[in-house]
Amino acid sequence: MTNHTTTSPTPSPLWQYWRGLSGWNFYFLVKFGLLWAGYLNFHPLLNLVFMAFLLMPLPNLRLHRLRHWVALPVGFGLFWHDTWLPGLESIMSQGSQVAGFSASYLADLALRFINWQMVGALFVLLIAWLFLSQWIRVTVFVVALMIWLNVLTLTGPAFSLWPGGQPTTTVTTTGGAAAATVAAAGDTPVVGDIPAQTAPPTSENLNAWLASFYASEEKRHSTFPTELAADSQPFDLLMINICSLSWADIEAAGLMSHPLWSHFDMVFKHFNSATAYSGPAAIRLLRASCGQSSHKNLYQQAGAQCYLFDNLAKLGFTQQLMMDHNGEFGGFLKEIRDNGGVQVPLMNQTGLPPVLLSFDGSPIFDDTAVLNRWMESEATNQGKRTATFYNLLPLHDGNHYPGDRKSADYKLRAQKLFDELDAFFTQLEKSGHKVMVVLVPEHGAALQGDKMQVSGLRDIPSPSITNVPAAIKFFGMKAPHQGAPLEIDQPSSFLAISEIVTRVLDGKIFTQDSVNWQQLIGNLPQTAPVSENANAVVIQYQDKPYVRLNGGDWVPYPQ
Repeated sequence: MTNHTTTSPTPSPLWQYWRGLSGWNFYFLVKFGLLWAGYLNFHPLLNLVFMAFLLMPLPNLRLHRLRHWVALPVGFGLFWHDTWLPGLESIMSQGSQVAGFSASYLADLALRFINWQMVGALFVLLIAWLFLSQWIRVTVFVVALMIWLNVLTLTGPAFSLWPGGQPTTTVTTTGGAAAATVAAAGDTPVVGDIPAQTAPPTSENLNAWLASFYASEEKRHSTFPTELAADSQPFDLLMINICSLSWADIEAAGLMSHPLWSHFDMVFKHFNSATAYSGPAAIRLLRASCGQSSHKNLYQQAGAQCYLFDNLAKLGFTQQLMMDHNGEFGGFLKEIRDNGGVQVPLMNQTGLPPVLLSFDGSPIFDDTAVLNRWMESEATNQGKRTATFYNLLPLHDGNHYPGDRKSADYKLRAQKLFDELDAFFTQLEKSGHKVMVVLVPEHGAALQGDKMQVSGLRDIPSPSITNVPAAIKFFGMKAPHQGAPLEIDQPSSFLAISEIVTRVLDGKIFTQDSVNWQQLIGNLPQTAPVSENANAVVIQYQDKPYVRLNGGDWVPYPQ
């Protein structure tokens, strides 16, 4: 009798079902190229996990195909997460405003995201990958490079994956040995008005420094008198708040030598607007009498001493509110009322001629006509004290001329606005009115864009957007300033504006035989360049910019 033994077939090793990355190789090669060029906020571990998911052997062909379908939205989401583009939270928060943009402006914005040089480079990379993959196992090199990038990140979040290597971690000597000793003990010393930056730029240290910055700012405020002396001289304060104007924009538009800038008595060369959006910028200016707050705290009630225009009102200044637009987009007017403390009615706009249409189709009125109405207003001509907040919109991205859907040229709009302001200043000089004009732009226009953001996008408050040309001019003085404007080179922000206002409250600067200008601008409060939108923070640390998105790790701002 023959004994037959039945044996089960030996299962195939799982590695036999390994199929490589296939077309996903190109996906990762594109990321490596963009990372090398500095266009990505790359997350190595997340990408390694995604790669492992794609490489995991699956014996069932249907599961293998299903994995590719699942990987498509995951890969797209991860790619978006690796870019500097606004996150979902930011898009949702700005969604209602984007919905208000005109169709032509939305189309214009979409076209800005197309970089034809990059498209050409990607085409070359695609052909190279298709060609080389016939003879080379590209997956092996892609996996090896991904593992290498993950190993590099173990050196710490201060490590840079962009060309140029690591940012310097040299300890600065600002504050001397005593400051270094305090820092070593775990505290952040304050050198002058700014916390010292002695520790290496790791994410932990940058978070600690930012916390110490806000803690220091909470203690600072301008001191206003309880009342003015009987011999004080009344004057008008005109606060001009221009949307979309930075030093970088002026340089890009070729208007650095415009006569307007020589008209001022003093110009801030390093004034930080601390944000890249209009509402927060206006609130910060209206709360200039206290140190810089976080973005979140802008929408909380501040101390009574923080509201600049309220402080002036208590001293007899009549508040006025002017705009060359209706203030409805994004709830701008509501924001400055609720959070800036300006409750007076908007100055009458009836009969003002519109010269532009905003990105949402609303009219933008002629600024010369608005300023003439201010000059002719009853409050301005009564010889009493007034404080006027004037917000201007003609330079905003997407504005266009009536009957033309195409965005108007920025340089032409800026040239016209500068000419109008310069002519208005000449008119003020001839009128003899005692007026203190303070020009503080909201933020820049991002006219040129950079590796993080295309032109016009301001989701991240980069240094080129927030370094704005703040300036001050006194009219009707007995002894006006002569010569070129005084330049204030120290890092400054809104508290410095409030401080200068407190120094001239008695108005005697207008009647003095001579003015000590150096004393007027001496020892102004300095403010470290810290800028914040709802989901992004940018700081200068050891003379280098760093950015943090959505509460994540700090990374060097790509230059």
